[in-house]
Amino acid sequence: MPELHGIGIGRRVAVGPVLRMAAPLAAPTSEPLEGDPADAIAAVDAAVAKVADDLVFRGSVAGGDARDVLEAQALMAKDPALRDLVVARIESGTNAERAVHEAFDEFKQMLIGLGGYLGERAADLGDVAQRIIAGLRGVAAPGVPESTTPYILVAEDLAPADTVLLDLDIVLGLITREGGPTSHTAILARARSIPAIVGVAGAEALTDGQQVVLDAGAGTVTVEPDPETLDTAAIRIRELAAIATAPITPGALADGTAVPLLANLGSPKDAAAAVELGAEGVGLFRTEFLFLDSTERPSVETQTEQYRDMLSHFRGKKVVVRCLDAGADKPLPYLTADNEENPALGLRGLRALREHEEILRDQLAALVNAEAAVAADGEPADLWVMAPMVADAEETEYFVALARELGLKTVGVMAEVPSLALQADSVLAECDFVSIGTNDLTQYTMAADRMLGSVAHYQDPWHPAVLRLVKMLADAGVAAGRPVGVCGEAAADPQLAVVLVGLGVTSLSMTPAALAEVRAELALRTPEDARRLAEAALAAPSAAAARAAATIVPTA
Repeated sequence: MPELHGIGIGRRVAVGPVLRMAAPLAAPTSEPLEGDPADAIAAVDAAVAKVADDLVFRGSVAGGDARDVLEAQALMAKDPALRDLVVARIESGTNAERAVHEAFDEFKQMLIGLGGYLGERAADLGDVAQRIIAGLRGVAAPGVPESTTPYILVAEDLAPADTVLLDLDIVLGLITREGGPTSHTAILARARSIPAIVGVAGAEALTDGQQVVLDAGAGTVTVEPDPETLDTAAIRIRELAAIATAPITPGALADGTAVPLLANLGSPKDAAAAVELGAEGVGLFRTEFLFLDSTERPSVETQTEQYRDMLSHFRGKKVVVRCLDAGADKPLPYLTADNEENPALGLRGLRALREHEEILRDQLAALVNAEAAVAADGEPADLWVMAPMVADAEETEYFVALARELGLKTVGVMAEVPSLALQADSVLAECDFVSIGTNDLTQYTMAADRMLGSVAHYQDPWHPAVLRLVKMLADAGVAAGRPVGVCGEAAADPQLAVVLVGLGVTSLSMTPAALAEVRAELALRTPEDARRLAEAALAAPSAAAARAAATIVPTA
């Protein structure tokens, strides 16, 4: 039984035959342009508009994180800089398909060279180009294979536009050669509860029809499994199905110690579904959707309406709102520069907001207005507000002072930069809470671009270096009497969630689809178990060793 290894997303198990993703379209020919360049440019514009509309439609159907990802892809398709590259080639005599191919590839290589968040977007850009070229040819874009029988999909990587509309009665699981734990494939697979393993070395050798067992919890793909392996997988599938349908209870350890389980949300439209899945509040409300959908900054009134909608779904519950996190992969023409060499290390998050304080003031004022409006017509929500990408105690002091000046009561910061953890005691002396964004904290701690396949194995929140920073923040929170939560993807890993609690984290926020499994795992562990698991993980030499060490509770 050959076994392949990768990064598992969640703990689900799938069994079935493999089907591979269709090959990309053949590269366009280099034949010179025939006809009027203006007609070719118009054809490209029409194809781009159709692709963008399709991406937005798919996102609206899928909702949640998928909508955010696909709307960002639609904006990418219509990027004026890309259009300029295409037009220049057509006007110099290149045929339309070839112009799109070359322009998008040039832009893609530039993003890869920049690395960081922009490097992550390179794979998405390739998918957009394929869809536009297919439109010019009048053929369907390469996509998920059609089948009337269930299968496990294998691909080099999977475009968000395909991931969000997978028929989960047919597609049992995903295996990709590329990608890391915070790739779009991983994020969307987790959001849709699809068993998935990314970054699988050797996945290209899998052939259509081969039977495999995909065990996301173990990060393994077993090829042509024996009967015993199949029986074990069947038992595990039944166990996980029972967890998913278990009664919803508040998050707690086995002795009843409360661990609030909160939801990460990107729009008020996602709130109702999160409540149905048992979210006890919101640990991360991303506000970028309001800004990315507009060519100019939204008004205070527009923002107030959206924030009021979100807060009204969580009356009597905590809602943690993150102020605009622009920059890197979320550039805004009225806020961020477009010529930074490494935007992930540039003017992003609070740094960008501080340069344009009027935008930050408008957002904070809208939150104050929304909180008052909800309180005026019923039970209020418990509004907490935090700043992204805060580096030190001085930035913390600045944000807290401004937020309090405008009337906000509970004000905190996100811990995504190692320097904040190193100053944790000073930071927590200035603010009311800290929320740890493990995706960026891992990236910056390990100096590994998120989603860059060549360093995907470094982008692992299990690494003891990352866990030690989490413990520093949690310990400082205990000393200051302040809560320290986690709102990164790490909280969605049930095993790691227990370790985070053992490190002293006071709440966990995650994609709503992960709530049931995390709730079930916490209920099996006592506080002593959690601390022992955390100590074992901290003492390990690597991420893989930490994960292995925390699999079984050490004996006292």
